[in-house]
Amino acid sequence: MCKSITLCDNKNHSQLSLYHSMHDTIELAALKPGESATISSVHADRGLSYRLAALGFRVGKRIEVIRQAKFSGPLHVRVGTTDVMLRRKEAEKITVLAA
Repeated sequence: MCKSITLCDNKNHSQLSLYHSMHDTIELAALKPGESATISSVHADRGLSYRLAALGFRVGKRIEVIRQAKFSGPLHVRVGTTDVMLRRKEAEKITVLAA
């Protein structure tokens, strides 16, 4: 099992990545209520990356989708003991390791 973490911080783009040889990655927005996964990367601008990190969205953390709003609305997700309502557009910037 191969794990590696890389950090790339450019002028307008921050990226955290976790590569895992035994699983496929998908967008957080693709998970259904009741499903959980491990965060593998966050592809967002610096400000959003910092806000998500402050809420617990870090590489290697378990995340669970509690529920989804209709009509492409926000996701209710749980990271550790923190519940967060996350816009679908922001959830599309977070990739997770599918179990």
